[in-house]
Amino acid sequence: MVAALGETTSMLPPFALVSLRDKMLKDKIGRRILKEKPVINSSTVDIMALRRLPDGSFGREYVRFLDDQKVSPDTRVKVHFIDDEELAYVMQRFRECHDFFHTLTNLSTTVEAELALKWFEMIQTGLPVTTISSFFGHFSLTYKERKRLFEKYVPWALQCGFQSKLLLNVYFEECWDMKLDQLRKDLGILAME
Repeated sequence: MVAALGETTSMLPPFALVSLRDKMLKDKIGRRILKEKPVINSSTVDIMALRRLPDGSFGREYVRFLDDQKVSPDTRVKVHFIDDEELAYVMQRFRECHDFFHTLTNLSTTVEAELALKWFEMIQTGLPVTTISSFFGHFSLTYKERKRLFEKYVPWALQCGFQSKLLLNVYFEECWDMKLDQLRKDLGILAME
């Protein structure tokens, strides 16, 4: 349901998905990603090899996140409602990179943390589904959780989202061996404490 909402609203004015694709086209690595169209799933990501990487490397910490949360790269829904092939790929890439964003930001999968990530993604992408989640998702939280979301997470997400590089222009599959702290620094990401 959320995936369908994301696809169907992404083409609404001001055409956020088109804008996001254009930002990728203006970036050397973004253009390469759009040309090569890498896919992130258990057939293309060697999870066992990533488990053997040193602690603190991006690849090892990504797999640790997957293991801790009991998810896999195969849990992302395929795009069905976007006709343009290139725009459909941008939406699919956004979905498939979601767990990379968790790893980079050090956000768990609690409702509060997911909402914080949605605020970050809203600033990064402008996709309507992230905006809808950001502005309305907090209604399911308790008062204490909502207070923490708006006092701690949202200010962090706004700062981090504005100052960091557009993450869809990162070829994450080429960063497995990199120290996670260095990758964060290079991208302008402040990990959530």
